[in-house]
Amino acid sequence: MKIILSRKGFDSANGGIPSPIMPNGTLLSMPIPSDDNVCYDDLLYDEMTYSEILGQLAPRKRFSQCHVDPDIRENCRKERIQQWIPAFGQIGSAQGVLNHANVEIGDIFLFFGWFRKTEFYNGQFRFIRKSNGDFYEHSDLHIIYGYMQIGEIITDKDQIAKFTWHPHSGNTRLENNSNTLYLPSETLSILPGFPGYGTLNYRTDRVLTMKGQNRATWNELPFLLPEHIYGKRKNAAKERGLYYNGIWQELVINESEGLLDWVKSIIK
Repeated sequence: MKIILSRKGFDSANGGIPSPIMPNGTLLSMPIPSDDNVCYDDLLYDEMTYSEILGQLAPRKRFSQCHVDPDIRENCRKERIQQWIPAFGQIGSAQGVLNHANVEIGDIFLFFGWFRKTEFYNGQFRFIRKSNGDFYEHSDLHIIYGYMQIGEIITDKDQIAKFTWHPHSGNTRLENNSNTLYLPSETLSILPGFPGYGTLNYRTDRVLTMKGQNRATWNELPFLLPEHIYGKRKNAAKERGLYYNGIWQELVINESEGLLDWVKSIIK
């Protein structure tokens, strides 16, 4: 079994701010801006639209349309989609990585992104400022916020087109031969009784970032070291930790001792 650490949501180039960790611990991954036909105003969290939340967190920025992918947060749209199915799409060079690494049915995506804690202050949400010295309270962090065990892989254009609510069903992507849609298994094979996909709340053990380091420098877990990673990845951390530099979306990890126990502990 392979585990794929899949970078998703806002980053410095797309969105420009962290996704919020809401005061109740919800890891609210913000879909990146795009020219797709879904708007931040179409998405809801606790009766607030994503555009309202972003307007409070970053009042000088303007957010309009977005790319909802992976689509794994159930009932987040103002208008419910009949027969909605969770799905994750990939294309181009990132899909090439998954193909060349032989990612297949049964492998598990762990979705992570850039997050920061928020608080409710004077009637609005804001990012917590440095205060009590607690690193996790005020820092930018890479955190695992969701998962999907692959139950089906769809590459047929006509089949993908049926998922009309998903951005990878659009004409531009359907014209690309690498366009691929991943659907979850019904349940997790490594955790019987758990659904095959889901979103996670904040816990420190779901934080990849090493304490005291920048968000892209991770805890040096033995199964995340370069010898277990697909491709010619090197650890570029200058001192402590683990840092995979460059622009990448998918990091494929081959099974090794301790990996699946770690994944189970993250999801439980």
